[in-house]
Amino acid sequence: MSNTNKEKQFNRLITIVSIIVPIVVAILFGVKIPNVKPLSFLPPIYAGINGLTAILLVIAVWAIKNGDKKLHQKLMTTCIGLSLLFLVMYIGYHMTSDSTSYGGKGVVKYVYFFILISHIVLSIVIIPLVLRTYAKAYLNKYEEHRKLAKITFPIWLYVAITGVVVYFMISPYYTHV
Repeated sequence: MSNTNKEKQFNRLITIVSIIVPIVVAILFGVKIPNVKPLSFLPPIYAGINGLTAILLVIAVWAIKNGDKKLHQKLMTTCIGLSLLFLVMYIGYHMTSDSTSYGGKGVVKYVYFFILISHIVLSIVIIPLVLRTYAKAYLNKYEEHRKLAKITFPIWLYVAITGVVVYFMISPYYTHV
């Protein structure tokens, strides 16, 4: 199969995944598993995963700028795996626990909601960007990969960092049942 055909197949799959994942997450966010103990221990773990992802993204960029393609590839694959792990934990938490309302007041409340909303929107936007950027490298289209990575990296880094910020801002308001 030619690279062009592979890329077309990847793009179809990426489009499908990029549509289905946010829809499934939104649906599952509203589903509560009855008679299950809340997985209230998960938020600090998945916040930690976001933090680790941010660190590994920066190291991956450093690696490629220093010519270490293998390390870069391993770190980026790890970041994708961590993002999937985060998603599973996030869904698991929200399927077993009630949503937590932010209790801050004044300007801080507006800052929190700005960070939260931008984090959510960009976490949806980043799905096709990450997958397309990864596919470009997989297909050895490195120049296209580099151009797309210059867009993907700062957005993914923002999503990872703001995931940690959102956790720290809302964590005082968690109720542990």
